[in-house]
Amino acid sequence: MLDLVLAIAHHLLVFGLFGILFAEFMLVRPGMDTATVQRVSRIDIAFGVLAGLILVVGFARAGMAAKGWAYYSHNGFFWAKIGVFLLIGLLSAPPTIAFIRWRKAGAAPTDVQVAGVRRFIHAEVALFALLPAFAAAMARGRGQF
Repeated sequence: MLDLVLAIAHHLLVFGLFGILFAEFMLVRPGMDTATVQRVSRIDIAFGVLAGLILVVGFARAGMAAKGWAYYSHNGFFWAKIGVFLLIGLLSAPPTIAFIRWRKAGAAPTDVQVAGVRRFIHAEVALFALLPAFAAAMARGRGQF
């Protein structure tokens, strides 16, 4: 039963994280106003919280669920998935810093500033697509070493 609960929680959290990322993708556009900056700042906090929860639940799942740590720790796709997830986290830092600066300034960002942040968000979205691909390969026993 623990395996099922952790799997459901992990999947829901990942879907939620993608939803938040997609919301940022849609909201961070040229011509942003201060209300949108405030909204995106709140959404970005949720992004960080969900990412942390995904790591906690994911590692709990790897350590305590049906397959156990021995299965995951010897799987290249598991480590690739962790690496991509961490890379997405690193790529999310510059947008987060920008959102904080824009919110504190109380002014709308310039289109040039928005374009710079959008590049990071685009990269995050592109890399996010690798996560389910790696998870599917891992779940099918591919990548064992």
